[in-house]
Amino acid sequence: MGKIVVAEFVSLDDVIENPAWTAPFWTDRIAAYKSTELEEADALLLGRATYEMFAASWPGHPEEGAYKDKMNAMPKYVATTTATELAWNAHRIEGDLAASIAKLRAERNLLVFGSGSLVNFLREAELVDEYRLVRYPVLLGAGLRLFNPVRAEATLALAESEVLDNGVLLGTYRVTQHSVTRPSFG
Repeated sequence: MGKIVVAEFVSLDDVIENPAWTAPFWTDRIAAYKSTELEEADALLLGRATYEMFAASWPGHPEEGAYKDKMNAMPKYVATTTATELAWNAHRIEGDLAASIAKLRAERNLLVFGSGSLVNFLREAELVDEYRLVRYPVLLGAGLRLFNPVRAEATLALAESEVLDNGVLLGTYRVTQHSVTRPSFG
């Protein structure tokens, strides 16, 4: 059985939107953490907006090497009700979203980048197995937040953590208990 890993860049006040603010903190250690994350995944699971942004940038991305190669080659599964024509090795998730994603999860390790609405849906559908958060020492005050609103309770266990010299926290949290609420997407 696979798992679903949600990987996010997060400010101290939980903002995940438009992570351009992460650039001044980038280090080789963060790059290695992100490379391991991608290497362990069989496929990406993305919301429409994140898919469109990635599909527009990654095929022609100036970075060279294994990360770019894997990012471009791996299958992508996109949760969308509007996009019908997908490129970049992507497949639209058809049918009941929760059931379709659960079936994919049974077969593969899925990695979610960005995709705030999708992450909320996955959390409420009790499909998230792990959160890998790169938490930055910045307060942004506004923007899409990772855990807002939280309608589904869950218990998380800290599996790994590392504080970098620049104040960035690398944290891996495994979901140990889900709630009993039911999700809605959109």
